[in-house]
Amino acid sequence: MARRRFFVPQVRRGVAELTGDEAEHLVRALRAEVGQVYEISDNGNLYLAEIEVARKSLVSFKVLEELPPPAPEAEIVLVAALIKFDRFEWLVEKATELGVTEIRPFAATRSERGLMQAAQKRRSRWEKIAHESSQQARRLRLPLIAEAVSFREAASVSADFRLMLDESSETAIGKCLPEARAVTDRIALLLGPEGGWTDEERETARTAGWRSCSFGSTVLRAETAAVAGVSIVRAAWLA
Repeated sequence: MARRRFFVPQVRRGVAELTGDEAEHLVRALRAEVGQVYEISDNGNLYLAEIEVARKSLVSFKVLEELPPPAPEAEIVLVAALIKFDRFEWLVEKATELGVTEIRPFAATRSERGLMQAAQKRRSRWEKIAHESSQQARRLRLPLIAEAVSFREAASVSADFRLMLDESSETAIGKCLPEARAVTDRIALLLGPEGGWTDEERETARTAGWRSCSFGSTVLRAETAAVAGVSIVRAAWLA
């Protein structure tokens, strides 16, 4: 059975600490005790570490050894239109588990009013969800949860391959994937709002170099499309 993995703010002189709610969660919910061995990440390197102190206000780890990093994978950037926040939170959780490098929210023309302004206050919650999901998925690094921006700013994200998920497209997503793929690639997925894309947005994306693709005749909810799209891309680049 794989060891649990936790993110720590830093590793300094072979010691790492968790305080506050994270420490209390380890002690009360996970029954962390002195002498137990876990994996910890400082969001850059991976370590095997033993608990030296376990109190509800403080958990202290002593590094036993640095572990080799996992094999490199292609970067996946999910550029997602803002949707109802309960569904967007689910999207953040699942996309994190699936290994996305970044999640970049934006306000589309048909995004519900008020979501853009409210998103600024929600960002810290999304980061917390991504943090918890990253630990559950045993990731080495946390995904970046970017600040919500306009559609034009979102469409300008840099990537080697840009795929726009659009239910009106007649091209299946599998046919949009390049034959030559490498772990150094950066792939961006552009996901629309619950109300769908406008023709103006489609034209802006096309001009910016996005390739339109779909899941065939099936119409998915935005959050479901995100999971499906990321899963297909990740599987393709792992093959």
